[in-house]
Parts: sequence; structure tokens; C-alpha cells
Amino acid sequence: MVYLNVAISLLAKTNRAIQKAGRSVAWILVAAMVLTILLQVFCRYVLNNALPWPEEVARAFMIWMMALVAGEAYREGSFVAIDLLHSALPERVAAFLKLTLLLIATLVLYQLFTLGLEFFQRGFRTRAASFQLSRAWIYLAMPVCFGTMLLVNIELVLDEMKLLFSAKNGQSSELNTGENNEC
Repeated sequence: MVYLNVAISLLAKTNRAIQKAGRSVAWILVAAMVLTILLQVFCRYVLNNALPWPEEVARAFMIWMMALVAGEAYREGSFVAIDLLHSALPERVAAFLKLTLLLIATLVLYQLFTLGLEFFQRGFRTRAASFQLSRAWIYLAMPVCFGTMLLVNIELVLDEMKLLFSAKNGQSSELNTGENNEC
């Protein structure tokens, strides 16, 4: 159990650091996206001369912003969830169901991560339509997104295993899911 606690602690610290950095960069990307869109509005409606690149650049900023905060949203349980069955089950059965679903999510996130890496590699063959940048750098957001979500998912799996093992031994356990942690 000590090794499990150490692993959870290290993974939680790593996830918090990644999420803090991601959140900071995401705010910069939101500001850059808004400024890019405002520039396009000004050029299109005031100067009557629309620029060819702002929509695509703003879209890339939005994609990266989402990719950088998806892991944190997953960790905090901010995605839409249907928990009717989970709340109706006995605590132990609900914990086992949650662990099973988290293990399935691990497989799905791993597959999405590897597909994202392949997509990133293929992106070097094409360039963005309105500016000279390989699409690979935009596509890199996918493995970053799924990689951070996979790290969070592994933390959640370990937390749930800790809960199940402690409940099995009659010990009380508090989950370290990050919901109560300050970043």
C-alpha cells in the first residue's frame, strides 16, 4: 500500500504541474485567439480588406487551448457524466464499476494517444491553407490532449484501486483525485 501511495502522490504532483502550466498557456492562447479575431474584424469591416489567415490561426489557438486544459477538466470531473447507476449501487459495487470503467477509459485513451501521434507524423506532409506552417504542429494537440488525459486516468485508476483495497481491509481511505487539491 505504501508503494501505491507513493505512486499516486508522484502522479498527482506531476499532473498538477502539467495542469498548472497548461492552464497558464491556455489563457495566453485565449487572449491570442481573441486578438486575432478582433484583428480580422477590424481589417474586414473597417479597412474593407480581410486577411486570409486569422480564422485558421484562431482555430489552431482554440484547438491547442482545449488540448492543454482537457486533462485538468477530466481530473476534476468536469466532463458530462451519467451517474444514475453509480449512485444507485452499493458503495463497493459502485467502486468496482468505476474501476472497470476507468480501465476501459485507459485503453481508449491509449489508443487515441497512439492514433494522435500517427496523425501528427502524417501532418508533416501538408501545410496550413493560409499560412506557411506544417499542420503537424496543429495536430500535435491531439496526442498532448490524450496524453495528459491518460496520465490523469492512470492516477484515477490508482486512486480507485487504493479505495477498493482499503475498503477490503476495513480501512477508511480518502481519494486523491485532485478535486480538493489546490493547483
